[in-house]
Amino acid sequence: MKKRQIYEGVIESVDFPNKGNVYAADEKQYVVVKNGIPGQKIRFMVQKFKQGVAQGRLLEVLEPSLLETRDPVCRQFPACGGCMYQTMSYEAQLEMKAGQVKRILDQALAPGRSYEFEGILGSPEEFGYRNKMEFSFGDAYKDGPLSLGLHKKGSTYDVLTVSDCRLIHRDMTAVLDCVLQYFRERGTSYYKKLQHQGYLRHLLLRRGNATGELLVNLVTTTQEEHDLQPLAERLLGLELEGKITGILHIYNDSLSDVVRSDRTELLYGQDYFTEKLLGMDFKVTPFSFFQPNSRGAEILYGTVREYIGDIRDLTVFDLFSGTGTIAQVLAPVAGQVIGVEIVEEAVEAARENAAKNGLDNCRFLAGDVFKVLDEIGEKPDVIVLDPPRDGIHPKALPKILDYGADRIVYISCKVTSLARDLEMIQGRGYELVKCRAVDQFCQTVHIECVCLLEKIS
Repeated sequence: MKKRQIYEGVIESVDFPNKGNVYAADEKQYVVVKNGIPGQKIRFMVQKFKQGVAQGRLLEVLEPSLLETRDPVCRQFPACGGCMYQTMSYEAQLEMKAGQVKRILDQALAPGRSYEFEGILGSPEEFGYRNKMEFSFGDAYKDGPLSLGLHKKGSTYDVLTVSDCRLIHRDMTAVLDCVLQYFRERGTSYYKKLQHQGYLRHLLLRRGNATGELLVNLVTTTQEEHDLQPLAERLLGLELEGKITGILHIYNDSLSDVVRSDRTELLYGQDYFTEKLLGMDFKVTPFSFFQPNSRGAEILYGTVREYIGDIRDLTVFDLFSGTGTIAQVLAPVAGQVIGVEIVEEAVEAARENAAKNGLDNCRFLAGDVFKVLDEIGEKPDVIVLDPPRDGIHPKALPKILDYGADRIVYISCKVTSLARDLEMIQGRGYELVKCRAVDQFCQTVHIECVCLLEKIS
């Protein structure tokens, strides 16, 4: 098997995150190819070899899988990188994701140990569930018209306009179309990542599922000056099911392709929206972490509350706490909850949320978990971990485990990162008791899971 050579094969299985195992019959060899569905016959190109395993890029689906039992609901499928499994039934998606989680955890389990895998819980809404989307400005092909949407599958540069994206509410689509049309009319430039030139970068939209409140964040460079009040007025004139509560202009001159703020100007309203979750109100700011599927988050946090057990009169640490959602879900049945989060605006929102919800036994600290733990005088009885996708920093994890808490509930949005962290966690005297997967990202490769870990030595 040679690099840059084209082969054909059938995807026999798919592991997280969507790494298909393709058997190339002519070569009698397996190749790892992303972006496929089990059972598809595909044409692919070998790009590289990693630890002796061929890695390929999917070029064409020659025959569909038997799992593909329905038509796609979006015109951009399968070119768009936002979705992967639209042609699979939701039941088939859940079964595949549950299998992926279980296989990875089985492999991560310490010798002689066992655990209970409790299957998977689906999202209450299969479509229109996302309360946050980051769209990019660009073009779909070189020197093409301005586009605003998501990157093509496997592409760093080409951007597809997703005016019929089914992951989001139609209010978000209306805003996307309005913004794109406004800047097309004016011939406004977009930021080109290789040349580091241009104005338009991203459109960050956040919408409360329960409240209908919509926060519009336009991200640009400072390389040009434009009066954006006419855009704000056009947006406010849209007929929406919900309402726009804030329009922000975020300046970002970072060379990296990330949504961040060097400076923010308020064009209209307020710099946050409000969402309701499990009977409580939450203020969410542009860069605060908040689960992107609000109704799915209620199922996720219900599992957390079930796994954490009786915490009356106990001290709970909620590490990587975001806007304090988990802390406030647990506070009514805990002695006290201390949340730690690195994003300062999220911590401010968490404090306001706790006050609004009448919770006086929550405390939120801003800073890196690794450093902030040294400043906390209390010792936790129970710890909840909800780290970012890459898991817990290897310097922070030993410090967390040093507390010797009786129970740890670990929420993971990337099961391979969880598996890596489990090696150290088990080595420090904890056992994996049970795990439940919770799907918050229908049609995509992503999956969350909740694990209960208990101290045994």
